[in-house]
Amino acid sequence: MFIDEAEIVVKGGDGGKGCVSFRREKFVPKGGPDGGDGGDGGDVILRARHDINTLMDLTHRREYRAEDGQNGMGAKKAGKDGRDLVINVPPGTIIHDATTGRVLRDLSTPGIEVVIAHGGRGGRGNAHFATSVNQTPRYAEDGKPGEQRRLRLELKLIADVGLVGLPNAGKSTLLSRLSSARPKIAPYPFTTREPQLGIVAGGDYRRLVVADLPGLIEGAHTGVGLGDEFLRHIERTRLIVHMVDIAPLAGPKPAEAYRIIRNELRQYSRALSEKPEVIVANKMDLTGSRKSLTALKKAVGVEVIPISAVTGQGLPVLVEALFQKLVP
Repeated sequence: MFIDEAEIVVKGGDGGKGCVSFRREKFVPKGGPDGGDGGDGGDVILRARHDINTLMDLTHRREYRAEDGQNGMGAKKAGKDGRDLVINVPPGTIIHDATTGRVLRDLSTPGIEVVIAHGGRGGRGNAHFATSVNQTPRYAEDGKPGEQRRLRLELKLIADVGLVGLPNAGKSTLLSRLSSARPKIAPYPFTTREPQLGIVAGGDYRRLVVADLPGLIEGAHTGVGLGDEFLRHIERTRLIVHMVDIAPLAGPKPAEAYRIIRNELRQYSRALSEKPEVIVANKMDLTGSRKSLTALKKAVGVEVIPISAVTGQGLPVLVEALFQKLVP
């Protein structure tokens, strides 16, 4: 299951207590204070892992706490530091402070990590407090509590190309023809319920990551349909492939379908609407597609690449156009 949001509470380990102790050995009746320091609490670390692509694991557990530091001991023995707790998340995870709403870190690259909740410092033992006027201190410091935070994690997929369009535009079929991905394909709207990623290979060992996103409908930016639940993932892409059903059996005509999606992207984010775009007219194998293609080209005033995701018509031209745009 694809989960792209999670809210968790993290807490660094508490520092161990310092020890109150006095050296007592044979022939050393008044050896003085020898209480050791408490160990430091462990940190909570969030790390981006390349082999994870969902936040699903974090929905089964809400609280994460690193190990506490151990208390100090006599003979000036320090307590053991608490172990760090590492929470693995997918690349593209944005960490928000759920209380203030502030963005703390964007883990956009695999391997990057951040200490999100520091452990508390261990308390000092009484050996630290001996002075010329107080040679037998009978007190030590308590450990400091670990830092605690409530976090909201938001995943934005990292892909080179994002496929957008109305439901049934043929995005899933196209992804299955261009890559080894096997998204669900069916002759009804909203067959894609969650983003799907595929790798498209080109010549000279070139590779592109393509994301198939659930179909958008009018009002998506306000939450209609699957709404803005998945629009955020397009923000990470470098290029938008806008797929238009060139021979719809029902619904808006191609030019109107294009206008609807462009308006939704614009309403959701100005930066999103300004991303480079490739317009693709799909289902060119159907009757009346040529006439509709001419009308669409006239309406948009830019190049439109005609394809048929079912028959494979025009796919080499499309793939080459994508690589020319992104890997010239």
